[in-house]
Amino acid sequence: MRWWDIDPVLALERELFPEDAWSAGMFWSELASARGPGATRRYLVAEAPDGSLVGYGGLAAVAGTGDIQTIGILAAHRGTGLGSRLLRALLRAATDFACAEVLLEVRVDNAPAQRLYERFGFAPLGIRRGYYQPANVDALVMRLADPEPYAAPPESGPGAAPETAPGAPADAPSNPSPPPPSSPHSPPTTHQGTNTHG
Repeated sequence: MRWWDIDPVLALERELFPEDAWSAGMFWSELASARGPGATRRYLVAEAPDGSLVGYGGLAAVAGTGDIQTIGILAAHRGTGLGSRLLRALLRAATDFACAEVLLEVRVDNAPAQRLYERFGFAPLGIRRGYYQPANVDALVMRLADPEPYAAPPESGPGAAPETAPGAPADAPSNPSPPPPSSPHSPPTTHQGTNTHG
């Protein structure tokens, strides 16, 4: 993700997470931490062949722990493997940051996202009551103990799934520490996890 992606990503945010969409300032702040030798964030976008944005995701990494900040995918591209591709790319970023574990939050009512994460080795860790506001929906906290095997290409790594989605994740700045308690996302087939999306 680059600065010129922020406007189209914001449009997707408002469509996917109307109650708790991130602001432009939040994305600018995240991207500022994704550049340079001390980068702690990695944000990706997925584009359709016509150049339109169809998905995005972000990871923060701090002190050996990765945190999936957000994954958002247009409804028309869910179930195509794009969620798996974005998640795998974020797990590759976690290994680049030398993360020994990766955490995420996902809405308790988002079964498709939970199934995706389970396929990639994430296990339930606990519940955060009323994490997603203003809807007051609980978050399921999930943990992946070792991201490296799941960061491998689908032919060889666990969690392999068809990856035929039109949008391939385009690398972006990097990221290690999660945004304020009202960040990550998780649409009905992927994930996100801060106290707003999921």
